[in-house]
Amino acid sequence: MKRPKILHVDENHPILLDDLEKLGFENVISYQTPLSEIMKSIEQYQGIVIRSRFTIDKLILKAAKKLKFIARVGSGLENIDVKYASSKKIHLINSPEGNRNAVGEHALGMLLSLMNKLHTGHQKIVNGSWIREEHRGFELEGKTLAIIGYGNTGKSFAKKLAGFNNLKILCYDIKSNLSDEITSQVSLEEIINKAQILSLHLPQTEKTIGFFDKLFIEKMKNPFWLINTSRGKVVVTDDLVKGLKSNKILGAGLDVLEYESNSFNSLRNSNKITPSLEYLIKSDKVLLSPHVAGWTYESHKKLASIIIRKIKELRLTN
Repeated sequence: MKRPKILHVDENHPILLDDLEKLGFENVISYQTPLSEIMKSIEQYQGIVIRSRFTIDKLILKAAKKLKFIARVGSGLENIDVKYASSKKIHLINSPEGNRNAVGEHALGMLLSLMNKLHTGHQKIVNGSWIREEHRGFELEGKTLAIIGYGNTGKSFAKKLAGFNNLKILCYDIKSNLSDEITSQVSLEEIINKAQILSLHLPQTEKTIGFFDKLFIEKMKNPFWLINTSRGKVVVTDDLVKGLKSNKILGAGLDVLEYESNSFNSLRNSNKITPSLEYLIKSDKVLLSPHVAGWTYESHKKLASIIIRKIKELRLTN
């Protein structure tokens, strides 16, 4: 009996391949194979394991006649035509639980570094300057922090914040009844009126692209710090920069950028830096990281383990 074939188009933790073999699957490695070549044999696969190298669109799904599942080693499903895949009864698997702790820790690290100007203080010392007053920081105590998107990573971030004294934590989400012992779920209007720190934990959808824009910034009652560890396209960068220049936004910690390629592996047209990107790179008020909030050694293994478990639950090799 032939073993079901799984196509791997992105490299992941080695346990993923080892455990899928033990479950009775045949792994086919195509980490560098162009999509045009993959399409020539796509009809033979029962499963596809991806991260973000390319989009699984309607054309691919039509050609993949034996496909039973697509497993995204990560959180979002924005690089899959979810509606069409569902109509074909293809199981969609992802693993947002696998890197939620990593993202929560990264968001906290960015926030503390930003508010205490650790990144700029380090650079000034490296450049030979010892300037204390310029690097006077701010405390979380007594502040109001809002988490927009209270799912896996939003909740993880809230747990990291729970130990800070007298820090009020609010959350907003399209789902209801999410208040817990750490956060109070409120309306977006209340967040706009009260928040002094804003952390974005949103998936990329048609409704969230451009969510954080000029109008949102103008509505915010207080000057505020921004953390974004979700998706770059949630933020309109030109509007963010205007907010930073006007001091409405006190600082921004960005793990993701609007300019990223769809694979998240590079900045699109990085040889043609836009004025807004140039500002983000040079501004002392901005802390950047290259989409690595969920990219830890521990999450690398956890993401793969969760995918293995969910594929096993499909019982395709029984």
